[in-house]
Parts: sequence; C-alpha cells; structure tokens
Amino acid sequence: MKVERQKALPLRYHDVTLDCGYRIDLLVEDSVIVEVKAVDKLISVHDAQLLSYLRLSGIKVGLLINFNVVVLKNNFKRLVHNL
Repeated sequence: MKVERQKALPLRYHDVTLDCGYRIDLLVEDSVIVEVKAVDKLISVHDAQLLSYLRLSGIKVGLLINFNVVVLKNNFKRLVHNL
C-alpha cells in the first residue's frame, strides 16, 4: 500500500504558484486524504480544511480523524467532495 506523509500540495492562483501552500498529513494510494488531529473536539474549520485539500488536489474522498478521544469511532469523519 502506497502512503505518503506530509505531502506538499501546491497552491495556484492565476499565474502565481506556491510550491508548498499546504501539507496533506497522509495521502493513501493517491486516492484518499487522511487529516489527523489531536484536539478536544472536531469543529467546522477542520471539515473546511479537509474539503479545501480535496478541492485543490482533485481527490474525492477524505478522512478526518481525532486521536484525542477515549473511543476513536466517535471522532472519525468521512468527507466526499463532488460525488
């Protein structure tokens, strides 16, 4: 299984390109973005961050995981862009 850590995601706006505008925590098989958090509670800004990564990369599926919980299944989200 191919997994890339801290994958640079270039940001392009008109004629300007920032080579390392964002960093994806994990990119699995070039088809799933995994965003890892360790926060008290997942909030909407975390969803927005993952959706931005999906939009900019062209990848359709992302997982948002918060490890700062007692039961992991309670803080695990799957987000899909343009399906």
